[in-house]
Amino acid sequence: MADVRLPLHAIKGRGAASAIAHRFSSDARADFDDGWGTLEEAVQTADGEEAARPATQVRFEDAKSVITRNSSPDIYFDYGLNPYRGCEHGCIYCYARPSHSYLNLSPGLDFETRLIAKRNLVEVLGCELASPRYLPRMIAIGTVTDGYQPIERELRLTRGAVELLQRCQHPLAIVTKGSGVERDLDLLAPMAAQHLAAVYMTITTLDADLARKLEPRAAAPHRRLRTIRTLAEAGIPVGVSVAPQIPFVNDDMEQVLAAAYEAGARSAFYTVLRLPWELAPLFREWLSLHYPQRAERIMARVQDLHDLSDAQRANGKDYAADFASRMKGKGLWADLIRQRFEKTCAKLGLNRQRSETDLSRFRPAALHGQDSLF
Repeated sequence: MADVRLPLHAIKGRGAASAIAHRFSSDARADFDDGWGTLEEAVQTADGEEAARPATQVRFEDAKSVITRNSSPDIYFDYGLNPYRGCEHGCIYCYARPSHSYLNLSPGLDFETRLIAKRNLVEVLGCELASPRYLPRMIAIGTVTDGYQPIERELRLTRGAVELLQRCQHPLAIVTKGSGVERDLDLLAPMAAQHLAAVYMTITTLDADLARKLEPRAAAPHRRLRTIRTLAEAGIPVGVSVAPQIPFVNDDMEQVLAAAYEAGARSAFYTVLRLPWELAPLFREWLSLHYPQRAERIMARVQDLHDLSDAQRANGKDYAADFASRMKGKGLWADLIRQRFEKTCAKLGLNRQRSETDLSRFRPAALHGQDSLF
């Protein structure tokens, strides 16, 4: 008897629908019906009964270093800090998913269900900041995985890092989709008053149904707008990221920018969809489940965004990774998105002033309970 393959289904509360094999795997596995009557338990039944959902697992690691250095010319920050590996928000488009491959885990479901927390984050951060060789630069928190994902409520690693940075007056910027950043207003507001803190809230779309599919465990769009308002009213410089732009999926950039400006954001940026490594088949899988009728049309426009040749498309390439164009794209479709963004920002008054951080306040002696006499 031939194997009966399990049909692929979207999983409620998860972005990915499968644990796709990572690029270092020596073999690939697929589920199939073994004849023991478990097929019905593994998929949604006709009457709508739901199968068991994969639970979130967290394991701890002792990190050797926590500040990452960036040398890419198309990224605005020099230092990054990520308290976690993997992200429960489950954003299907996340460019960080392939990083889970280095842990021998799937960039698919594993990335959003098998998380790693750096339990010694604060101690290692303190040692790195206190090093005589350390040269202060603004540290961006949440550049690979969100520092305010759900597990932060209990583990509080991000808060510990912010407390340490506040103590030694080190500038930071936070990029997040999590409303949990409001919890740390008591730290961020005083830092902002000294030009030491800024927050960037990512709002991909105002369409709640679409957001639930794209980024299932992130805060709802209206909740993120409320967070922008709360932060702005506390005197914290707030920006909005309308990234990534995905043709024929999230087409409300202008409305997002207007709503964010009304809530208090005064700066904005965007990137286009990037599909490195395993992310390309994962995103195609997501499209086949949620938008099967226009999946090929969407992917054709994504390829247009990166100005791929016919030969590159025929070879299965979906994305151009060169520094010159990977963030904003290249060609006609990329230019149209750029014009929409720039014209909307100019109309609203976004990006008229640049928020500068003050590196001169950094006091490494405060990490040891000391302070300057002057």
